[in-house]
Amino acid sequence: MHSWQLQQAKAHLSDLIKQAAAGQPQEITVRGEPTVVILSTRQCERLIHPKPTLINFLRQSPLFGNELEITRDKSPDFLIC
Repeated sequence: MHSWQLQQAKAHLSDLIKQAAAGQPQEITVRGEPTVVILSTRQCERLIHPKPTLINFLRQSPLFGNELEITRDKSPDFLIC
């Protein structure tokens, strides 16, 4: 992650934005302290709306709650001679 002092960030805002849009987070410091991080919209969306867990994904399925008829094949896997 590239770090910018606030004054540098102001002077090179277009470069900072291009790098962030390319997927490289940009940190801005104020008085030497990390203060903010600039992210691309895509990276921000991934943080705000993470992918659902498998269980939540299956629960949101239109088939959730439908009964499944599962039968087990009881034939032996091998023959004993």
